[in-house]
Amino acid sequence: MGILDRPQSVAGPGWSRWLVPPAALAVHLSIGQIYGYSVFNKPLTRLLSGDVSAETGTPGDWTLFQVGLIFSVALFFLGASSALFGKWVEREGPRKTMVASALLFCGGFFVAALGVKLHSLPLVIFGNSVMGGIGLGLGYISPVSTLIKWFPDRPGLATGMAIMGFGGGALIGSPLGTTLMGRFAGDGTLGVGSTFLIMGAVYLLFMLFGACLIRVPADGWTPPDWTPKPQAAGGMISTHNVLVDQAFRTPQFWLLFAVLFLNVTAGIGVLGQASVMIQEMFSDRVLGAGNGVTAAAAAGFVGLLSIFNMAGRFFWSSTSDRIGRKPTYMIFFALGAALYFLIPMFGNMGSLILFVAGFCVIMSMYGGGFATIPAYLRDMFGTANVGAIHGRLLLAWSAAAIVGPSLVNGFRDRQIASGVPAAQAYSTTMSIMAALLVVGFVANLLVRPVAEKFWAENRAPAPSHD
Repeated sequence: MGILDRPQSVAGPGWSRWLVPPAALAVHLSIGQIYGYSVFNKPLTRLLSGDVSAETGTPGDWTLFQVGLIFSVALFFLGASSALFGKWVEREGPRKTMVASALLFCGGFFVAALGVKLHSLPLVIFGNSVMGGIGLGLGYISPVSTLIKWFPDRPGLATGMAIMGFGGGALIGSPLGTTLMGRFAGDGTLGVGSTFLIMGAVYLLFMLFGACLIRVPADGWTPPDWTPKPQAAGGMISTHNVLVDQAFRTPQFWLLFAVLFLNVTAGIGVLGQASVMIQEMFSDRVLGAGNGVTAAAAAGFVGLLSIFNMAGRFFWSSTSDRIGRKPTYMIFFALGAALYFLIPMFGNMGSLILFVAGFCVIMSMYGGGFATIPAYLRDMFGTANVGAIHGRLLLAWSAAAIVGPSLVNGFRDRQIASGVPAAQAYSTTMSIMAALLVVGFVANLLVRPVAEKFWAENRAPAPSHD
């Protein structure tokens, strides 16, 4: 029996469950780097020209739309692999899963570094997006599943501890990437190739540390002096279980699929291009020489968004416990649509403070949507198969990862090609995002309790993955 096999990671008597959160954070803070990937976008579009400050690259340089595919495809594979490998993760255990995640995610950086050196976008996408994306999926679901087993008395806290790390990964990844690119700017790739190699090695060490530390509880383990409480009934909270195949046939599943897809599409499209967007909307040309947002300041903006993304996961999920999941999503969609409509006005006014504040609120609701959707699913379908149902619903994240950045980058490129100044090229996109959130508001409004014909006859808990 190998050291990575599940039986070898079962905790012995007296092992503290509070050692699991650091293990989960070591993985999630590493793979959460994907949220800070936008700091590489502009250098990647200037590899041939060798001048990151140039307005346009030389012939043969990649466009921002092409580079944006790296982020989109990575998150597509995150969602797809989360749904596909759920059963394997449960069967093999967190240690083997975390090691596989580390090798794929960090190995993807090494492959991408070669792609940068050879100026091969397919190779960069294969490394950072395909290999890295599968590593993201494995690393995302395994710590969450393990923490829930250790903290049945505090499931919200447990999930928040892991998902907080993923949301906050850009706090480390964004400034680290910017600093390393500055340090190795003369390597022939504007520092990108060297940065990928170093970040891959550093993250590999952290993720393997998490894999070594992780443990699963022994069968039948429960926290001392803890007694499960009966599920609360009433309103939108079901006291009946719906199994995953039946849930897949309900209108509630597809309405919640639309809710997650539209909320993520709006947020992720901006998050993937946050660094470039703020530099273009508040450049020296707009604010005057010497007053524009620099690359370092833009990296700080990405980090600030990461803080609100992370904080929103706690704030909004705890708020939903008090006011309900459906009203919480009503706030997400109504307030989000208003802010997307107003943000181009903030840019035209030259108000950097209002621009930043608006996006900070949007990012808090983006993060809050991820933290609130599992509880929404539990309310609708009960606890028996909520893990499997959640895994399938994450395909909405995969779809949003393609649609959101493609909308932002595609409309930006078309606007600039038609002669619109870069600072004004995002106005149409923001209006489209606002319209998507209006559609999401309607989808959420239509959610009702699941019909009795879909209830499972056997209400005993079933395996969490199907």
